[in-house]
Amino acid sequence: MSNSHPSTPPAGQVDVRGPRFAAWITTAVLVLVLILAAVSVPVATVLLALQAVVFGLGATLGPRRSPYGRLYAVAVAPRVGAPTELEPVAPLRFAQLVGLAFAVLGVLGFVAGSTVLGAVFTGFALFAAFLNAAFGICLGCKIYPLVARFRTPSGSAAPSSADSVKTSA
Repeated sequence: MSNSHPSTPPAGQVDVRGPRFAAWITTAVLVLVLILAAVSVPVATVLLALQAVVFGLGATLGPRRSPYGRLYAVAVAPRVGAPTELEPVAPLRFAQLVGLAFAVLGVLGFVAGSTVLGAVFTGFALFAAFLNAAFGICLGCKIYPLVARFRTPSGSAAPSSADSVKTSA
């Protein structure tokens, strides 16, 4: 018996609404981290570390198998119908890796006793998450083709324009 929903996108592609849903949750978590940092840095640090784990899972497992992706698949996708727009997985995984880097740097800032540094890196992650959630602009996805180009020895295997992520305004 298959666990896939009839409107499940093909492998290597995801419904654009899933990452935007995840970005809204991430935005809420990061706003909460910043609010908590003003009251209790240790609690903010733990919450940011948990978000870092979510970013790490998204980067390694992909958007469908990340915690927020699973929540979208179970609670939202069956109610919103078949996807009308798809986007590639690889740039989204890279974006999660960028989020992980910001979250880890934020945690390190908080742990080192620099609330300002922790808040700045949390703010960077928040800015990127909010852009994706509210406007469909994935900064990590925009950077991905440049990074992918540097990863290939000759640059010949750079992503094509078909690999670029669509954004909606």
